[in-house]
Amino acid sequence: MADTAKAKGGGTAKSTGGRRRSRKDSTTPAAGGTTPGVADEKPDVLLDYYRRMVLVRRFEERTGQAYTQARIGGYCHLNLGEEATVVGLMDALRERDYLYTNYRDHGYAILKGMSPRRVMAELYGRSDGVAKGWGGSMHMYDTEARMLGGYGIVGGQLPLATGAALAVTYRGGDEVVMCQMGDGTTNIGAWHESLNLASLWNLPIVYTIVNNFTGMGTSVDASSAEPDLYKRGSAFRIEGVRVDGRDVLAVRDAAADVVEKARSEQRPYILECTSHRLKGHSVVDPAKYRTEEQVAEARANDPVAAFEQHLEKAGVLTEEKKKEISDAVKEEVADAADFAENSPSPDVSTLFDYTYATPVANESRRMPADPVFAE
Repeated sequence: MADTAKAKGGGTAKSTGGRRRSRKDSTTPAAGGTTPGVADEKPDVLLDYYRRMVLVRRFEERTGQAYTQARIGGYCHLNLGEEATVVGLMDALRERDYLYTNYRDHGYAILKGMSPRRVMAELYGRSDGVAKGWGGSMHMYDTEARMLGGYGIVGGQLPLATGAALAVTYRGGDEVVMCQMGDGTTNIGAWHESLNLASLWNLPIVYTIVNNFTGMGTSVDASSAEPDLYKRGSAFRIEGVRVDGRDVLAVRDAAADVVEKARSEQRPYILECTSHRLKGHSVVDPAKYRTEEQVAEARANDPVAAFEQHLEKAGVLTEEKKKEISDAVKEEVADAADFAENSPSPDVSTLFDYTYATPVANESRRMPADPVFAE
């Protein structure tokens, strides 16, 4: 188990050793100037990362708006404030690698290869959605993109992702499984069971923790005996690193490192990405448990605004280019919303079509108004 967390400059920085860790103790971007690594990147790569971050931001803002307009039902959790983490993680995966996520999955779905149109249609519960409208916000799924959920149950994805890594090993493949989760997931039983098996069986999986410092309304410090979450695999001899989730380049580099190690060494790793959630736990959460200082801190650590400023200072992002990207993304998101609005709703007769993967004898297809016993 590593005793250090990876810093953005490519070196290492000791993590805080005390039980109580402030949000501000996580790796902090350089003050002034450009973010480390910008000068070494091709401008087209940086602009593509920026475009993707803006796409996730605008898509999630439109999703929140649609929810308040009752276009979207059920639970809905947004990636607002986590754009750099989402882009960096997805850039580190190969196209054939597998991804499992928690319910905060919209940005991951789009950047893993799903069409924004079909993701928005799924949010609207329409039949043109990635899960034919039956999954909704928390259950994005696409076999071709190799994103196998979106899971609404906290930690529900861990055993399945671990099983997928076992299947990869069993077949002799070289794919890696990335299993994304929130900070609160590290306290449930499935975490310990999954990591134990992954370590015992040397499985190629990266358990990725997006730590926004608050599990719903409870701080990590108040809920975790070991708040340095990247250390939580020590009992299973799984190495872990922490990275500043507000820095897309740092996330990409750290994720690429552990993903390729998992692939070549055939063993599990833990990656903790620290970030700030700009809104409440879900769309309907007013986040009144946050102090004014915490709200201000989250707004001051907006990854999209920070990356935009870094690119402007580096001379990579001009006002003309920024407007071009903004207009294109706005049009793409509007098109996705229009597509979803005009997509048909699933037919009631298909309600039970995907309950089981294969036909099951005596499967009940009784609708709520149907009699319990057929005449």
